[in-house]
Amino acid sequence: MSQESPPRPESALPEGRELVLKVIPMPADTNGNGDIFGGWVMAQVDLAGSVLPARYVRGRMATVAVNQFIFKQPVRVGDILSFYAHVTRIGNTSITVQVEVFAERFRAQGQYVKVTEASLTYVAIDDEGRPRPISREGLAAGT
Repeated sequence: MSQESPPRPESALPEGRELVLKVIPMPADTNGNGDIFGGWVMAQVDLAGSVLPARYVRGRMATVAVNQFIFKQPVRVGDILSFYAHVTRIGNTSITVQVEVFAERFRAQGQYVKVTEASLTYVAIDDEGRPRPISREGLAAGT
């Protein structure tokens, strides 16, 4: 006899945020409990978080900090994950991005649950991997 989880509160999708990635986790992405492995989710968040800074940086960049990472709900095989991002800070060489992840459960299409949120910082780098200034032209084009 399986124990049914209590219903999770639904979340509205965020306004004023850009959808930067959609992905469906597969069985190979699971941990020992049968949920999606947290490291897999973190990798997807890092990819999603890099989309907006790439518009400003216009060249190489690297993730330099995961400022915050909160797993709110488990992610399941077959969930449709939507990653929404927005830039929270632009410095001379770095950009900080907030990423929110919503799951559209396989058996509950059209209903969304926020499963993860994170704040990451990316730094523009030169060919030798050293920080470089973010072009002011990039800022004008990216806004």
